[in-house]
Amino acid sequence: MDFNLTEDQLAFRAAARAFAEKSMAPHAARWDAEHIFPVDVMKAAGEMGFMGMYTPEALGGMGLSRMDTSVIVEELAMACPSTAAFMTIHNMATWMVASFGTDDLKQAFVPRLASGEWLASYCLTEPGAGSDAANLRTRAVRDGDSYVINGSKMFISGAGATDILVLMARTGDADSGAKGISTFVIPADAEGVSYGKNEEKMGWHSQPTRLVTLEDVRIPATNRVGQEGDGFAIAMKGLDGGRLNIATCSLGGAQAALLRARNYLHERQQFGKPLAAFQALQFKLADMATNLVAARQMVRLGAFKLDSGDPEATLHCAMAKRFATDACFEVVNEALQLHGGYGYIREYPLERYVRDLRVHQILEGTNEIMRLIIARRLLDDGVAEAIQ
Repeated sequence: MDFNLTEDQLAFRAAARAFAEKSMAPHAARWDAEHIFPVDVMKAAGEMGFMGMYTPEALGGMGLSRMDTSVIVEELAMACPSTAAFMTIHNMATWMVASFGTDDLKQAFVPRLASGEWLASYCLTEPGAGSDAANLRTRAVRDGDSYVINGSKMFISGAGATDILVLMARTGDADSGAKGISTFVIPADAEGVSYGKNEEKMGWHSQPTRLVTLEDVRIPATNRVGQEGDGFAIAMKGLDGGRLNIATCSLGGAQAALLRARNYLHERQQFGKPLAAFQALQFKLADMATNLVAARQMVRLGAFKLDSGDPEATLHCAMAKRFATDACFEVVNEALQLHGGYGYIREYPLERYVRDLRVHQILEGTNEIMRLIIARRLLDDGVAEAIQ
């Protein structure tokens, strides 16, 4: 078992770091303050391959593993967790079409998504169906060679500024549950699609979040991804990787906060000596680093399990998401505390990291839902032994 990064992974990390330091970090505070969605930067990221990281090369992506992807995403998130998080959502939606669409659907959409020319939103959550996503009510009715879709989606990242909606809708009976859901690709400007206000959020200011309303939206039946009834399973497969992605964004924010806290402890003088000389603060920094490394190893283990097709990959991804997003939020919160009053003002980025990382404990399945996934699987015979 080798925990070292490969030469390729080190090269990916260096490229991502250079891009993040030049194109993201200098602007992240302004994007946050002015609520700017940096489409031009994401198109430039597409030129680097970062908008189709685990999309197959034949469709214009990089064809990377989830481990490779995690190495890249952590570097991007060190500069701006909010923007990096949207990039990962786009990657997830693109991968779903690339993995489960027909050849014609793939060719029509995936190369332009993987290049960053088009941006995608992932549309699962509804006003009345968040954690209970299998109970969604948006409906798609077959009408000849088309589907007509009615309903609404809530808390959709990028909505109103993206080009494609990868959307889950009910094609079965009202009580058909998860087995009655299908996935569709919908042009974001299709007739009948409208958008609510950009929600005023605690964090993630560099990406819009809106309600999406669909009124008699007609799309070709060929825009269905997979077979009727496969949509919920496709959405959940996307979320295995999505949970690793968002956990990795937490790693990046926490790593940036740890580095700033270490530097500040050397620079700040109190009672005639640097803060770094106080044992209580040394212990705090030690715990921050230990928890961050533990979180990183859980995320990378989850990525390895997903890459290798392990039967317990979903369990590992849920555990990694739960642990990493909780642990990394505590790291950035402690980094803010170490900065004292300076950590609370916007001249320093710590308050932005705290605001941006807080939502990671909620989205892609709340951490309470992660605990349900973990516990229910562990209660099955042999699973606790299998993950030893």
